[in-house]
Amino acid sequence: MGRAERFSFLIDADVYFRSLISAIDQARHTVYISGWDINSRVRLSRSENGPDPDITLGAYLNEKAGQTPGLEIYILCWDFSLIYTLEREFLPAWRLGSKTHERIHFHLDDEHPTGASHHQKFVVVDDALAFCGGLDLTKHRWDTPRHDPHDPRRKTPNGLPYPPFHDIQAVTDGDMAIALGDLFRLRWLWATGEALQAVKREDPLSWPREISPHVTGVRAGIARTLPAYKDRKAVREVEALYLDMFAAAQHYVYVENQYFTSPVIGDALIASLRKKRGPGIVLVLPRNSSGLLEKSTMDALRARHLQRVLAQDRHNRLRVVYPALGGDGDVFVHAKIMIVDNRLARVGSSNLTNRSMGLDTECDLTVEVSHESPAREGIIGFRNRLLSEHTGKPVEEVDGAFQAQASFLEAFDSLQDSERHLQKLNLQEALPIDGAKLLPDTSLLDPHGPVKLDEVVDQFVEEETPKSKKRAWLKAIIILTVLLGFAAAWRWTPLSQYINPQNLAALGYSLKAHALSPLGVMAAYIAAGLLMVPVTILVGVTAMVFPPWIAALYALSGCILSAVVSYGIGAVMGSKTLNRLAGRRIIRLSKRLAKQGILTVVVVRNLPVAPFSVVNMVAGASHIKFWDYLAGTAIGMAPGVLAITLFAGRLLETIQDPAWINILITVALAAVLLVGFWWVRRRLEKREG
Repeated sequence: MGRAERFSFLIDADVYFRSLISAIDQARHTVYISGWDINSRVRLSRSENGPDPDITLGAYLNEKAGQTPGLEIYILCWDFSLIYTLEREFLPAWRLGSKTHERIHFHLDDEHPTGASHHQKFVVVDDALAFCGGLDLTKHRWDTPRHDPHDPRRKTPNGLPYPPFHDIQAVTDGDMAIALGDLFRLRWLWATGEALQAVKREDPLSWPREISPHVTGVRAGIARTLPAYKDRKAVREVEALYLDMFAAAQHYVYVENQYFTSPVIGDALIASLRKKRGPGIVLVLPRNSSGLLEKSTMDALRARHLQRVLAQDRHNRLRVVYPALGGDGDVFVHAKIMIVDNRLARVGSSNLTNRSMGLDTECDLTVEVSHESPAREGIIGFRNRLLSEHTGKPVEEVDGAFQAQASFLEAFDSLQDSERHLQKLNLQEALPIDGAKLLPDTSLLDPHGPVKLDEVVDQFVEEETPKSKKRAWLKAIIILTVLLGFAAAWRWTPLSQYINPQNLAALGYSLKAHALSPLGVMAAYIAAGLLMVPVTILVGVTAMVFPPWIAALYALSGCILSAVVSYGIGAVMGSKTLNRLAGRRIIRLSKRLAKQGILTVVVVRNLPVAPFSVVNMVAGASHIKFWDYLAGTAIGMAPGVLAITLFAGRLLETIQDPAWINILITVALAAVLLVGFWWVRRRLEKREG
């Protein structure tokens, strides 16, 4: 715990983006930006009247660095999984690194366990002012508290509209700003090996002109999740703080969150609901998750956990709702906040998921005030402004309802009488696919912590009948020796110089000129798969070297061939051998899973649970049929591979040769991809309807 001299709650991205500009305008020494996703073309300011100002993130940071001698800007972004390729900006390291001022330093951070992500979203200016919460500086985030369904300003950098979006960030100073600066420097050291030095600013930064401090002179703290990785121990402060806040609640708990899949949080809710005189609890969640995969998995898990919790609500003290806009649909909830009894308020990046408790990096800020403190009015105002936004009622009317009613829930229920309101969530709503039923252990969908090889094996591999132990051990020794030989060659021979994108690209260009280039590319994919080279690097390099359609054919064929070879290794090893290498007893695969082989592989191909080659070997050792495995791999990987190679490859050609024909072909291809995505989405929406 520390002290925040000033602290404000920023509801929705419009005020956050404008406040961020106000803070960075004053930067003299350092700006630290940490995010799950960052887009250089996101507009930070959108005028309600007149033409929109052209203030995009990349251009703004570049101009600020050029105008401020000595200012260093550091950006850390998660080195994302292939599944997010279509959602991310193309070549972010070039757009926010190589293309920008020399004092802007960009790094894609992959220093995390298999299957994890860097989910911390904060910005620190001169260690004097810091922003932290659920908002990334990327597309699909900007909106105002009005959430006008037809707001023309709510568009992506490509000009595509998106639905209303709700999120929250906090801004603070004092000890919290210094602590967040320390956290960024630690992350940067882990990611790059470079130690950054803190630079003390003598004068305070002016508070962002768009807002005033909501609470002043209060106790504040930072809760983190850091997974166990390498020699670092796990930090589970996020989980501990959630449990403490639920246990401390006496009158009410108000929560907004993107997900609800954590059994630990479910147990905390049940314990509170079983109290004879416990608090009223409101959970504000999105009506649905944002994509087919998440609707099929996270929403299925959410329904399962919420039904378990609601079954214990014997005193009718729980409301599970989403923001409805009447006939204009609903608002997507991306916020991660919690308010308890007008004395505790929490804003951060953590979701109510297993991942946020132990696998992904997370960062939440919390302020605490006493019952007698005048600062309570700031937390009450925060709660009232949120309910005003969700019900369309003036803040004064919301405050009056709490003054007039005897309990929190009575006041809350009395506000839900207009077209815009918090609608009860329908847990029986049909899902496109119940992905939670595809796996015998749903922890693969929402892992509790770092995913280990044996835990992935447990999901897919069936026990074998006893065979010769001597023969099994001999297979294990031979295969392990071969794999160690590959690893040694990568580590201690000149082969290691090729395992980076630049040298892989050079190798690709040399293969391109050779008559047997197709065979060479396929061999490269197979060898790289055995060496555990990330498949995303291979696909990206292929797109850089070869013409788009050839690159697509090579990349998809190479991925499939590499998968077949790894599958064959797993089949030769068998589950007993994998068991010995993994170190745990292997769980028998259910008959239902075997019947759904193709769909299972498609789902797993789009979940960042383990390295590409590891999943392949696990599948080979299992009883998933080879043709099901092959078809599932092709279907699961084709969209991402095609998007990278066809569009990215064509875009690179256009950049190198901006002739009109190339520009027209690029635009036409983009249109085809957009129409294809639109058609698929329409088909899925029809299935959901």
